[in-house]
Amino acid sequence: MSDVRELAPTAFVQGTSAVGDAVLRLRGDTLAQELGRLARALTGSAQGRFVPGPGLVDPGPPGGRVLRHVVAVGLEQFGWYEVSGFDDHAEASAHALAALAQLTASLMQMHSLAQRSTHAYAQMEAQLAHQSQILDQIHESVLTMDQMGYITSWNRGAERLFGYTSLEAVGRNILFLYADEDLGDEEGGALPDLFAEHGGRMMEVKRRKKSGDIFWASLSLSPLRDLAGRPSGLIAYLTDITERKQAEEQLHHLAYYDELTGLPNRTLFARLVDQALMVAQRNETAGCILFIDLNRFKRINDTLGRRIGDELLKQVGQRFKATLRDEDLVARLSGDEYAVGLADVRQHFEATTVAQKLQAALDAPFMIAGHDLRVGASIGISVYPQDGNDAETLLALADIAMERAKGDDANPDRSVAFYSQDMNKGMQERMRIESGLRHALGNGELVLYYQPKFEIASGRMVGAEALVRWMHPERGIVPPGEFIPLAETTGLIVQVGEWVLEEACAQASIWQRSGIAPFRVAVNVSAREFTPSLPERVATTLQRYQLDPSWLELEITESTLMHDVDRVTAIMDQITALGVSLSLDDFGTGFSSLSYLKRFPIHTLKIDRSFTMGIPADGSDCAIAGTIISMARQLCLRVIAEGVETLDQLAFLRGAGCDEVQGYLYAAPLPAYAFEKALRENWALVG
Repeated sequence: MSDVRELAPTAFVQGTSAVGDAVLRLRGDTLAQELGRLARALTGSAQGRFVPGPGLVDPGPPGGRVLRHVVAVGLEQFGWYEVSGFDDHAEASAHALAALAQLTASLMQMHSLAQRSTHAYAQMEAQLAHQSQILDQIHESVLTMDQMGYITSWNRGAERLFGYTSLEAVGRNILFLYADEDLGDEEGGALPDLFAEHGGRMMEVKRRKKSGDIFWASLSLSPLRDLAGRPSGLIAYLTDITERKQAEEQLHHLAYYDELTGLPNRTLFARLVDQALMVAQRNETAGCILFIDLNRFKRINDTLGRRIGDELLKQVGQRFKATLRDEDLVARLSGDEYAVGLADVRQHFEATTVAQKLQAALDAPFMIAGHDLRVGASIGISVYPQDGNDAETLLALADIAMERAKGDDANPDRSVAFYSQDMNKGMQERMRIESGLRHALGNGELVLYYQPKFEIASGRMVGAEALVRWMHPERGIVPPGEFIPLAETTGLIVQVGEWVLEEACAQASIWQRSGIAPFRVAVNVSAREFTPSLPERVATTLQRYQLDPSWLELEITESTLMHDVDRVTAIMDQITALGVSLSLDDFGTGFSSLSYLKRFPIHTLKIDRSFTMGIPADGSDCAIAGTIISMARQLCLRVIAEGVETLDQLAFLRGAGCDEVQGYLYAAPLPAYAFEKALRENWALVG
């Protein structure tokens, strides 16, 4: 017996792994038999067993013929060990049996917990599989995402709708399904907003399939919450509604667009015009309605048939649309009547220019089915707010004006009339001036006058401004104020500007060859002329007349600087690289940024005559002029004041530090021969 007791600890160490293996692998009687065997081996007893289940309340005192020990953890009893076979068991055997019971209880408890967890997990898996089967049977697309918009589940309906499998979609951000034009924050990005916290919402959205096709979907969003009730993500239900949207768009098109031309119809035109008039009211601008009636259409339609007539109406609409700006409205009202809406109109006569362009668009013949067809248009114009405050009123009045134009004009294809008689008179005068100006450009009626510029400090002439004059054969000299604004509006200013540059350089080259000391001849350049082609035109003109660049100065208006700064600066740099000076005309009347001003390669600032006229009586004009002069000095620019007519004005400008002056106090604008005579006889040039 002493040998067995000495081996018991060794047997316990070896039996530890055997107990664990038995608890994990065996069940029922087989487990009980194996645990009994291990107890016998550990204690060295001839008899020993494991009795499963509860029942042993008092194992008795240690020692004696029978040893018993409960296998339990807390109140949970798994069974007990019982060994016998010796008259008196050693204390070591009792300790070994107790250790075995404790080890067995711990292993059985862990195994029981693992079994319960496995069962619960299996139940959860079965429940999730059941829910997944239900979701997969739903026809619509269902997906879930976390609060950052990353997809966490993706059902079969989503696979059918989008073409992506669950493996391809889960884990990606919802934004990959968005159409480019529909990128927003509908269900991605910052998800925990009000709708995610307090409810759901529905919307119609555009989405992209795996194939790249864009489709319309009805999207319903509902919040997902964790066990504490906090928002944890969203569940999205999507249904393809592309066919319904297409049907709605077709109905909308039929309701608001002309079926033949595709242009807005009268209903949509009236709505859009009313919206534009609200904007015009806020901006305090005018708006115009042009009512257009085609001439000779009825005869063509009656003679050649409706098919030819319909094609003609379509092509007329296309020409009108191509003639107008994107922001202008054009509609087909009915039959051969069209309407045009012009918003943000500064001067009502601008509508006349548009009317003439629309009539000119019809000049080229329409070739349809082998027929050479020609139509013209009579146009009536009504003006907001003078004539009316809503689209229907303005349309009705423009219709009346159109009938007047058609009946009163000898050439109906060029007939335009305003509803207001006063506007008609102004329009007729404007059209007369425009026609005359076009004639003047081609018939040598334009001439240049030159007004000298004087340096205040020395009193000597340092330059001259070339000013265009119109020598009308009947009216005499037409003031620039009458035709320059008109030229700006119609675009004729570009042709006028080209002529002025050409004529000024030609005259300067004559003075250069005659030996007159160089002085700067300033030529005004409009914003329309200030394009990337200007430097090349200037260089070509200088080369053609062999004119030294020091003779030429370009005066640009402040409004020119309001365009693309980088583009304007690049053009200026090319001009100054030629050796030509740049002057900023009418400074102070625009809105140019002073931070940009220092970036421009400008040599001179010109104080506008509107400020010079109030000097020295008007304190505000004095303050503005003084500020411009001070600022120019800080930027190392020269300053010239135009419109100087009194000695008091000259005295103030001299005291403020102005460099040059120009005005009737010194000399009026003179034709070239008179200017040269005064130059040789009365004015000293800076050498």
